[in-house]
Amino acid sequence: MLEQWNLWNINNWDVWKNLTQYQQGILSGVAIAVFLLIMVIVGIVLYIYFASAWYAVAKKVKHKNPWLAWIPFANISLWLEMGGFHWAWIFLLLIPFVGFIAVGVLFIVASWRVFERLRYPGWLALAPLLGVLGGGAGFLAYAIVIVIVAWKKK
Repeated sequence: MLEQWNLWNINNWDVWKNLTQYQQGILSGVAIAVFLLIMVIVGIVLYIYFASAWYAVAKKVKHKNPWLAWIPFANISLWLEMGGFHWAWIFLLLIPFVGFIAVGVLFIVASWRVFERLRYPGWLALAPLLGVLGGGAGFLAYAIVIVIVAWKKK
């Protein structure tokens, strides 16, 4: 009797088959909406995580406007400024593909300089490049590195 109600049993898709196309569409839409909601929440949490870390780093290097870490695109220009570049390099992002690569390289160089300025090994700035090799590994590695640089006493 219990197997009748087991919706996850691969051999028992009768419940799904008996739904009309309209009902299947609604269930699929709800599943997509829930997935998108979860992704938005994760995105907001990650944004707050990185903004607070960059804010802490900006305060450590005594930048005159650490609050820029909370503003989209301004936070990248803040990081470039802390690395010794002019803030206007952010406008390279207006050039598709090539501009993204250029800003990415500038970001890594700026990170290297910021990390060395705070007496951490500069090669830690290469952590995002792990993403090329292992998918999300670069993102995870950078998340760990930036939290260490931001809040560890050295």
